Amino acid sequence: MSRHRSLRRAVVCALAVAALSPTPAAVAQQPAPPRVTLFTDVRVFDGTGSALSAPSNVLVRGNLIERVSTSPIAVDRSATTTVIDGRGRTLMPGLIDMHVHLTMSALTNTQLLGAEPGFTFIMAGTEATRTLMRGVTTVRDLGGPSFGVKRAVDVGLIPGPRIYPSGAFVSQTSGHGDYRLPNDVPSQPGAPLSYTERVGAAAIADGVDQVHLRVREQLRGGASQIKLMAGGGVSSDYDPIDASQYTVAEFRAAVEDAENWGTYVTVHAYTPRAIRAAIEGGVRCIEHGQLMDDATARLMAEKKIWLSVQPFVRDEDYVSLANPVNRAKQEAMYAGTDSAIAYARKHGVKIALGTDKLRGLENASRQNVDLAKFGRWFPAREVLRMLTSGNAELLALSGPRNPYAAAPLGVVRAGAYADLLLVDGDPTANLALIADPARNFVVIMKDGVVVKNTSAGSGAAR
Repeated sequence: MSRHRSLRRAVVCALAVAALSPTPAAVAQQPAPPRVTLFTDVRVFDGTGSALSAPSNVLVRGNLIERVSTSPIAVDRSATTTVIDGRGRTLMPGLIDMHVHLTMSALTNTQLLGAEPGFTFIMAGTEATRTLMRGVTTVRDLGGPSFGVKRAVDVGLIPGPRIYPSGAFVSQTSGHGDYRLPNDVPSQPGAPLSYTERVGAAAIADGVDQVHLRVREQLRGGASQIKLMAGGGVSSDYDPIDASQYTVAEFRAAVEDAENWGTYVTVHAYTPRAIRAAIEGGVRCIEHGQLMDDATARLMAEKKIWLSVQPFVRDEDYVSLANPVNRAKQEAMYAGTDSAIAYARKHGVKIALGTDKLRGLENASRQNVDLAKFGRWFPAREVLRMLTSGNAELLALSGPRNPYAAAPLGVVRAGAYADLLLVDGDPTANLALIADPARNFVVIMKDGVVVKNTSAGSGAAR
């Protein structure tokens, strides 16, 4: 009997211990400690345009910057901490490119119009990774089927930048987004969509009702902002560059839908007429604007309209288009870049910077070279401010459609996203450093994850 009572007591104790102990499944579900990275001995460019800081230390925990201090920061011994010795280099926010086309930049027009969709999307994913490895940690995609690429990046399937997608750019028949073949027109009711429409690159919409439909489709897909074609383009075959596209009523239809979702509309436009019609319709941002005049720039400043501009100039990177009609449009547009930026600066228009790289891998690989070209018009420190906190200000116009609204972008301060570059040198004094990321970006971090580290003196501490 005594042995039986002892056995019962042992069983009861064992069951009690088991009940209080975590199960294997519970152990497996315990969250892993957050990644911790400590940058020591860095000069911080905080993204606001201020001068470099005194030698500082920056602590990153998880995907956020936790602390920036000129005093030493003790290593967190509760978790594995990676310590990166900056050795006096510059730590700055990741670059933000406000005008990209991830599904189009690495392909020629011929490939775009005839490639198998799977190949196109794989190329887009590859280009997203290349973009991140150039230190561009955030992009605004202004036309193309980028929803899937964004999702693949966000869930960790592929490395890539944060993506603010527009979905298909919305264009009228004969507009800059009408890349249909000649035998696709005239269109018939109920006829199959063209290739560019089927893959989500463009959405043809004529009239207020169709504009509502196509804009709502992009919002349904996850657009953070809407892109319309408001005027003639360079690479499109059917529209003169001076042509204005869409009526004020059609712009208002798109704006109404975007604002109902808490976001905004931006438009492709070069000429004063196209820009003014878009502004009257309620758009918030003009892409390009190379052929604007002084009065239009003044109107943009009065209405607080953004200008998203690209460094289109005739230089060593100028690639003349083969089609002579399009080449003439190209030359007219390129000739207007200097004056457009001068007008915008004169009147205090808010300016965002982007590249709009297209037509093949070699051209796309020059993204950072183009970003550095803005030194032609702005001091280096101002270019860096615009490429970080300045561009982030425009991204915030997406309001509740902002996919990364949980923390600030484009700055180095406590509470901001840990999208960081460790630069070998001082880009505020030598902007050309950002043109060669392979050589000069020693560390690239996005969302608290180090995706490149060629620094010496880095290691783990406990």
